Amino acid sequence: MNNPTMLTYINQEASVMTKILDTYPQQIDAVIDSKLLTSQSWLLLGIGSSYNAALSAKYYIEEKANVLVDLQQPYNYSNYDMVDPNLEVAVGISQSGQSTSTIDAIKKLSEENIYTIGVTSQPGKELSDACQRTLDILTGREQVGYVSLGFTATVLSLMLLGLRVGVKKGLISIDQESTELEGFRNIVAHFDETITKTTDFFKENESDFQNAYQFSGIAYGPSVGSIKELETKFTETVRVPADGNELEAFMHGPYLSINPEHRLFFITTNAKPNVKSKADSLIRYESQYTKHIFEINYTDQPNNSEKVLNLMNIADETKVPFLGGLPIQVLSWYITKSRGIDLSKQIFTDFSEKVHNKTEFQNYV
Repeated sequence: MNNPTMLTYINQEASVMTKILDTYPQQIDAVIDSKLLTSQSWLLLGIGSSYNAALSAKYYIEEKANVLVDLQQPYNYSNYDMVDPNLEVAVGISQSGQSTSTIDAIKKLSEENIYTIGVTSQPGKELSDACQRTLDILTGREQVGYVSLGFTATVLSLMLLGLRVGVKKGLISIDQESTELEGFRNIVAHFDETITKTTDFFKENESDFQNAYQFSGIAYGPSVGSIKELETKFTETVRVPADGNELEAFMHGPYLSINPEHRLFFITTNAKPNVKSKADSLIRYESQYTKHIFEINYTDQPNNSEKVLNLMNIADETKVPFLGGLPIQVLSWYITKSRGIDLSKQIFTDFSEKVHNKTEFQNYV
């Protein structure tokens, strides 16, 4: 592929997600060990977008596989945390397969006779060598440093792992499994529409985004992983301060930073009534202090405001994060272009060499 961009990979998401679904269950079965079926908890390790993807899949996995999912960032885990003596399963997530902190954490756990799975787009790299099994997310190497395709593929792969374990444990019937897969395919069928709608939404609000000096995102439940990915992607590409917050956490301090020029993004889903009510009250409150409030809406109640991006209604909010990264990626790309940032121009090219966050230099375009 000659000179791919972030948008190149965004536009491949529907076809690659279809490929992942077409390989189910064989691709997933290849990494399922008896410990996955008997363990009461899984430890998921990742940093940056890998952590955000794990957080996005957490609640779906817990619901379908009936396991407690613990998320940790691997550097702190390796250097400071004690290993739970009851832990039996650990999943290391690194799209490149070369994140040193994740590899080190997995090596630490392997010494404790814990079953380890590497989730990556690059099987055969150091993460695979450190793990007992590897789950290939089937994207190949993304040649830009601002991952999009790999993020969504990681979310889906982890969700499918949870689904398949639930089936093998007898918690989910074959008919229910088919219904779940049909639900994923239905979401994929809306990917291209989501890209189009988000592009139009950007055009309607371009001057607002172009002039922003700070973005904050707020979400709840399963969509916290998506809003954390907004924090990561906007910071990486738009290169202004951006933060993603869980709803209640935002109310305990960060709300004090809001000012008339602040841009706020809310993700709205079919949540429990008390959660939705709290989120609505926060939107109303913050509307008194900034006019720059935007919503990404996944409910059956569309809002005609130009500041609301109405996407498909997803009844099961645990599945929203499967689509949740896509509009954020599209907005990230177009806001970056609008602000005159050339993502093909490498910056901080000596970073990996100096701080050793990867096992080898990442020569992204």
